Amino acid sequence: MSILLSVVIVNYNTREDLRACLTAIHNCRPMPEVIVVDNASNDGSAEMVRAEFPRVVLLTPGRNTWFCGGNNLGVAAAHGKYALLLNPDTVPPPGAFARMVDFMEHNPHYAGVTMQLRYPNGEIQRTCSRIPTFDYLLLTQTPLRWILTRMRRRAERHHWYEGWNRDTDFDVEAVPGSCTLMRRDELALDDDLLLYFPEEDLGQRAGTGKSARKFRFLADQWILHKEKSATRTPLATRIYFRDMIVYTRKYHGARRAWMLWALSRPLAWALAISWEVKKRREKLK
Repeated sequence: MSILLSVVIVNYNTREDLRACLTAIHNCRPMPEVIVVDNASNDGSAEMVRAEFPRVVLLTPGRNTWFCGGNNLGVAAAHGKYALLLNPDTVPPPGAFARMVDFMEHNPHYAGVTMQLRYPNGEIQRTCSRIPTFDYLLLTQTPLRWILTRMRRRAERHHWYEGWNRDTDFDVEAVPGSCTLMRRDELALDDDLLLYFPEEDLGQRAGTGKSARKFRFLADQWILHKEKSATRTPLATRIYFRDMIVYTRKYHGARRAWMLWALSRPLAWALAISWEVKKRREKLK
C-alpha cells in the first residue's frame, strides 16, 4: 500500500511539546508516516518517542543537524507522495493533513501548501510573506531601520501582504518552515542554511523562472503553534544573522552579502548585548 503523506519533525530538547504533537497526529486521518529526527537532545526526547510512540520512525544522527539538515534527513527517509515539515511545538487538528493533501491533489500547479497557525491563546500568527528583496533586508536588518523609518514601514507592509489578515485562503511566495507541505521529490532544503531562511530559499526556487509556482495558505482550519520554543537563545540569534548572509550571498551575490554583513553588525551586537543583560538579571534574581 502506497503512503500518501509523510510528516517530518525535527526535534531539539522539546520533549513535552513533541509528545503533545505526536499525540495529536495519532488522531489525524489518514494516519501519515511520521518521522522524528532528534538532534542529540539531552532531555529524554528520543527515549520518550521509543517508549510511547513505537510506530514513529526515529532518526538519531548523534549530533545537531539543525533545522535544514535534520529535515533533509527526514525527507530522505520518507516514503510518502507528499512530505510535511512540521515543528514539534505544533498541535494539528484531526482534519488538517487531509485538507492540505486534498488541496495538492487537486492543484498540481502549486509548489506547496500551508495552513493557518495560531498561538495557544487563539491569536492568528502572521505567517507567509513575499520573498525578501535585498532592499528589504537592508531596511529591516540594519540601522537603516531607524534612519529610513518610512521606507522601512512601507517595505514591511508590502513584504507581509498588507491588508490580508490570514483569515482567508491566499496565494503566497514563502510559507513557514513550521508547516510546509510539498511533493516529497521536490522538497529539499539548502544544507548551507542552519535554522533560518529555508522558506525564502524554497520560495526562490519555486517562484522564479518560466515554471514559477506559488504556495497556498489555507484558513478554514488552524494548527496550534507555540512558536520558537527551541530558538529563544543567544545562539539562535547569532545563527539568524549568519543564515541571512548565506541566503543573501546565494541570491544577491557576494558583494551585497558583504555589504549587508557590515551594515547589520550594530543590530547583531545590540541583540547580543541585550541577551547578556538578560542573563545577568536572571542571575541576580
